[in-house]
Amino acid sequence: MESSSAGRPAQMMSFNDAVTNCLINNYVGFNGRASRSEFWFWILFTFVAYFITGIIDGFVFGWGLEDPMWISDILGLIFFLPGLAVNVRRLHDVGKSGWWILSSILILPILLLIYWIIIEGDANPNEYGEVPTNTIARENGINYNNY
Repeated sequence: MESSSAGRPAQMMSFNDAVTNCLINNYVGFNGRASRSEFWFWILFTFVAYFITGIIDGFVFGWGLEDPMWISDILGLIFFLPGLAVNVRRLHDVGKSGWWILSSILILPILLLIYWIIIEGDANPNEYGEVPTNTIARENGINYNNY
């Protein structure tokens, strides 16, 4: 695989690979590292999924603020652990502990967390693992995580 001058993978993880990696390969996988493309494609996927389920909830249960949103709530339960896991792995990519997420209850650390999520990850292996390859090996129709 080619790598950029910064030591990072030359390619982005595809949207489908990012969703597959978060939902199937690393559903509760808090170890390892997640690249920026994996993280942001996961965020995009969750926004689209919540938008669609919100519309379905509106048609099925009503559009008022007091109306239930059962489908969106179920989706939130399904997406909670993989979302938390990809956030932790993204922090690992920049060499930070996933425990920093607990500091998000305060205002100032949220800005620090946003900064860490946006910046490029470590160009070399760190204590949390190898540099993400942004690829998923496929054998016999089964997806395997490459890093």
